[in-house]
Amino acid sequence: MKILVSAIEYSANIHLKEVLNRLENVEICGIFDKSLGKPLVDLQSLAIMGIGDIITKIPFFLSLSNKMVNLAKDCDKVLLIDGSGFNLPLAKKLKKNYPNKEIIYYILPQAWAWRRYRIKSIEKYCDKLASILPFEENFYTQKDKIEYVGHPLLDLIPSPKEKPSKDIKNILWLPGSRRSEIASLMPIFHQTRRLLHKEIGDFNSLIVIPPYFNETTIKNLYGDLDNFEIVKDTYDALDRSDFAFVCSGTATLEASLKGTPMLLVYIAKKFDYFIAKRLIDLEYVGLANLFFKDFCNRAMHIELLQEDVNPYRLVQSFRQTDRFKFYEDAKKLREYLKSGSAKRVAEIING
Repeated sequence: MKILVSAIEYSANIHLKEVLNRLENVEICGIFDKSLGKPLVDLQSLAIMGIGDIITKIPFFLSLSNKMVNLAKDCDKVLLIDGSGFNLPLAKKLKKNYPNKEIIYYILPQAWAWRRYRIKSIEKYCDKLASILPFEENFYTQKDKIEYVGHPLLDLIPSPKEKPSKDIKNILWLPGSRRSEIASLMPIFHQTRRLLHKEIGDFNSLIVIPPYFNETTIKNLYGDLDNFEIVKDTYDALDRSDFAFVCSGTATLEASLKGTPMLLVYIAKKFDYFIAKRLIDLEYVGLANLFFKDFCNRAMHIELLQEDVNPYRLVQSFRQTDRFKFYEDAKKLREYLKSGSAKRVAEIING
């Protein structure tokens, strides 16, 4: 079987690899990480920095989309993963040119959160929708197309860490991967670390830094890291840590599934936050909290946003977190999500 794949984002390729590990006699072509085969384009060339870069790259992406449509001619099926900005228009083109070719969309656009009108397009141009959020299908009308397949992080985190100890030996600091996030949070993290040392005594501070940052960038963004242990693997850091301060994003759900007690923090640009508050009608930012709201009608962890992100509120929220309750909630969260998704997605592709 030959499959046209569009996995335009780094995280999508992590989950694509898990699916491919469960498939046999499959050839892929299209857009994906070069470690998985011979892609149409190097993923690094797709990186976008700012609005200006988006405008200048529009012709490139239009050309790339047309090349994908041409490639599809010799493929049996199409697999789109995340990346709605590119993949949803691509699905429309593909369905127009090959109305009988099956299009599978894995990790759907978050249309339930904002721009819900996209749901009609997703249902119109895609044949099978592999959802990774248990509540997501409630927003779709064509129930025969959409299926909750499990969550991909459970493929990567098959079991939680050991039950937390009474002592705080390691604290993890995850200021995100974007430069703006790191620049906003690191001064606050430095101050918070000093306050916590005064309050609870000695502990080891772990920090995960993206591998693509050079020494100059690290020094400018992170400041003095003499008091931090740099760890390369996020899951290893979460395993070792008794508590984590985490920038909003996938890492918050990873910590929740690991059972590492955590606090979500995020500082957005004021204009971006103003727009987001008006476009997105959600009670919580973190996925774990949205999940818990769905099945337990409460949050799993504390969230601090914007002006609330300051050293004193961080320390106060650290005190308020029941680490042992968090660990028990992590097991409930895993039961709610049921399983990883790669196996079921492979079955859908084979079907």
